[in-house]
Amino acid sequence: MMAALGPMPSGPSWSYEMKWDGIRVIAEVDADGCRLWSRNSRDVSAGYPELLGLANDAGLRLPAVLDGEIVTLDENGAPSFGLLQRRMHVRDPRQLTQLIKQVPVSVRVFDVLRFDGKSLLEATYDARRGLLDSLELTDPFWEVPQAYADGEEALELSASTGLEGVVAKRRKSRYLSGKRSSDWVKVKPVLTRDVILCGWHPGEGNREGKIGSLYCGAYDGDDLVLIGKVGSGLDFAMLEILSAELAALEIDTPPFDVTSVPATDRRAAHWLDPLLVAEVTYSGWAADGRLRHPVWRGLRLDIDPQSVTR
Repeated sequence: MMAALGPMPSGPSWSYEMKWDGIRVIAEVDADGCRLWSRNSRDVSAGYPELLGLANDAGLRLPAVLDGEIVTLDENGAPSFGLLQRRMHVRDPRQLTQLIKQVPVSVRVFDVLRFDGKSLLEATYDARRGLLDSLELTDPFWEVPQAYADGEEALELSASTGLEGVVAKRRKSRYLSGKRSSDWVKVKPVLTRDVILCGWHPGEGNREGKIGSLYCGAYDGDDLVLIGKVGSGLDFAMLEILSAELAALEIDTPPFDVTSVPATDRRAAHWLDPLLVAEVTYSGWAADGRLRHPVWRGLRLDIDPQSVTR
């Protein structure tokens, strides 16, 4: 069962869970062991041998089927899909011996579909969640996160801890295998921040000859650093305004270290004296220190660029 993207539903008929930035996994556990299946029905058990001990957990009554997300945490304790990619597709036992230590993984369990051999697909979310909360799993790699009654509280907690958002789940809903349903709604936090305009990249298609995207920076101590590029949200009227504003700010050399910018992009870029500030929305920070999904909101001529920090 998959969630549909939408606005936050509210009211007593909904429960709210954190959205984890990882790999969806279905765990089938029986007397023969534990098998892990990806969302596209591929057996990924060999890639995560440390997770297979669930078959010996006294907290489960077998056969059982659990639904969850494989995650790995960064140095701040937030899930990092970038780090997790180092584990994906690796099956060589020799490589895995090292990766298990370098990129440890665990599972956040958010549903139970079979327990003690009985299917729970027709049971309500409340019934399944109640059973899940009662499980006393002892395996350190498997964890049942908290569910919340207040959606806005959950969304605020998600944003403050670096998570992807929340999934609102209708409490009376059944589990619809393999289907996307409005009974589960994923809601992503919308964050805003100021950025310094440091350059622009030419557009293509209907933006040919115009600004395609803008390089965004912020100060990290005394150093100006690149924190992303924004192109979404720029309409043609704003592009005309920006073209006039930025023409007088063009400089020959980039205002920050551009080693992370591909050479072909560097050659095409127009660099700017970092004097203009804009506001963008974004969904969080990527592992490389860049803004995730930035969207243009507008110029902020009232903001001193020196006050815009990472």
